[in-house]
Parts: sequence; C-alpha cells; structure tokens
Amino acid sequence: MTSLIDKLRRAQPIRQPAVRRDTDGCLVRIYDHACGEFPAQVLTKENLRLMTGTDAPRDIAPGELLFLDTETTGLQGGAGTVAFLVGLGQFEQDRFQVRQYLMRDYDEEPYLLGAVLQALSQAGMVITFNGASFDIPLLESRLVMNRLRMSQPVPAHVDLLHVARRVFKLRLGRCNLSRLEAEVFGAPRGDDLPGSEVPARYFRYLQTRELALLDDILQHNAQDILSLARLLFALQTLHERPLTARDQRDLFSLGKVYEKRGEHARAQVCYRACDGENLREMVQLRLASLQRRRGDPKEAADTYERLRLTGGGGARVYIELSKIYEHRFKAPDRALAIANQGMLYLSERLGASAEDHPDFRDLSHRAQRLIKRTGGKARGPS
Repeated sequence: MTSLIDKLRRAQPIRQPAVRRDTDGCLVRIYDHACGEFPAQVLTKENLRLMTGTDAPRDIAPGELLFLDTETTGLQGGAGTVAFLVGLGQFEQDRFQVRQYLMRDYDEEPYLLGAVLQALSQAGMVITFNGASFDIPLLESRLVMNRLRMSQPVPAHVDLLHVARRVFKLRLGRCNLSRLEAEVFGAPRGDDLPGSEVPARYFRYLQTRELALLDDILQHNAQDILSLARLLFALQTLHERPLTARDQRDLFSLGKVYEKRGEHARAQVCYRACDGENLREMVQLRLASLQRRRGDPKEAADTYERLRLTGGGGARVYIELSKIYEHRFKAPDRALAIANQGMLYLSERLGASAEDHPDFRDLSHRAQRLIKRTGGKARGPS
C-alpha cells in the first residue's frame, strides 16, 4: 500500500513548464515567466523595516521569497471553507516560476497541503495580499484539520495589503489588487473572473467535472501571484527612493510612513516636495506637528500661525498653538487668546452644536484653566 509520504513526494512539481495530473494526488501546473517587469531584487532589512515597522534580522535574497495566494470555497472563511487552489511564486535565477496546486476533489486536500508545507519549510519569507487576515489563518486551520504541521517555525510574513494601503489609500481609496494593477501599473485586467464568482464556479466544476471551468480561476490566481511580485518591488523602490513617486499624494503618504518610523528628516523631504494646492494644508499640518515633536517650537508656531491666518487647518491649529504658547513660550495670556479664538472659529462653523464638539470642549477646558492662571487677561492674537 502506498504511504502518504510517498504520495506527497509524487505530488511535488516538475521543473519544466507542464501540466501534471496525478491519479493519487492533486493537479499541479507550473509556468515560467521572464522577470522583465519585476527584476529580482534583494529585499533589504532596512526597507522591510520601513514597509512593515518590524526589524528583520537580515536581508532576504530573491530566491528565498515565496509569493502565496489561495482560491477558496468561501470568501468569509469559517470552518467549512477550503483552499481548493494554492498558487506559489518563486524566483529561479532570471525566471519567475508560478506553481499551482489544484484540489480536484476534497480527498486531494492532504496532497495540496503537503506541497504548501514543503514550500514553506524552504522559504525565508512569505509574501501575500490580505494573507494575514485570510489566506494564512485558513491554511493553518486546514493543516490542523488534516493533522499536518510544519517541522520548523513558519517563515516571516509580509502582507502587502497593509503596505500598499499606507502608500496608495489617499489616492485610490480601496486598494484591492486589481485596482492597484490598473492605477499604479497602468495595466487593468481584461476578462478577469471576479473573485466573488470563484466559489460558485468551483462548485459547478464539482458537479460536472469539466476541468475547463477552472481555467479562468487558474489564470486569475496566476495573475495575482505575478502582481504580488511586481507590487513588492515597486513598494520597495518607493520606500527607498520616495521622490520617484509619480503622484504627490503617494509622496505625502510616504512622508507619513517615514514619520511613523522615526525618520523625521526623510519625512520632511517628502512633505516639502509636495507643492500641490490640494495637499498644502495637510502638508503644513504634518510639518508643524513634526517640528513640534522634534523640539522646534518656534518653527512649529510659525507654521501653525500661517495656517491660522489663512483659515486653514481647522480647530487643531488653535489647540496646538495654545499648547505651544502656554508650555513652550510660557505665555499663558497669548495661549488664552488663541483658545478663545478657536472656540469662536468652531461656533461660526458649527453653530449651536459647536459645544458638543470634542475640539470645542478641549479649547473650553483649556481656556477655563488659563483664565485662572492669567486672571482673565488675554493678549489677543494679531
């Protein structure tokens, strides 16, 4: 009797482009692609820190990257959801290889999972899109259900959905993979099968056994893997050289990423390079906040004052200015005047509902405290 280990070994992919159908395992498809659009690059630990906020112990070579995407019997997860197709992408010297493991029926799931386990055990890092919330937890649960487990810890994981959102959300809003392809790479998909139709198509296949019904799903999955590789290196380039961003909204977002990672000088470079009219107010607010936190209250106050005089920045300008005058310049009378003007600003814009606004309550509380300190004397803002 053939052992499970022998079956899993026979289910491993062959190296040349081919379609393989194993009578006692899952179906395996392998495609080779030239890397012209996404040349293999080392994923540096510094760029990983910028993109993810975590410290990597070392750089990751291209051949250590494993790009993973699943197609499932349900879009919400849950105990009954199964990954019937898993696509894996890896660099092979100057080529990019996509391997797809297709479960033609439920009894082939152990072979599919065995192939995924082997690939994970050899990878230095896994790259997914929404994998942290969906693909990886689903695979982990199916491994438990099939009493399979890795012989070593799961490799580090980067979910590009979160990285892409930080860079592109201001410009694009929704950041699904097909939208990124169309708007960032200028390569919209043609007759692509919508992801919402994938489960129904698979169930129809199970009823008819017409393998051709799955061709669109296999193509969709392969395109997702290719786009993952392209997106990873595009994002690495933007984090390494932000001034190459073609849209200032992306550049502004990269400035926020640098600021969050403690790279304040690089953040300021990004902000100061954003000269578009629609970004000017947001840029000034970020610069003022950055200047204040870097211990330069004079520059921060000047930036906030320019916003106040032009009516920009909202109530936060008055709150931050009042703080600076009170705590950094030791000018409580000026701080009181700014707080009073901030309440007037909100009253003019919100009317009777202004008193319920949290910024109004902040300014009111601040003003009451400052009145006690100054005896009600306020030097009005010019």
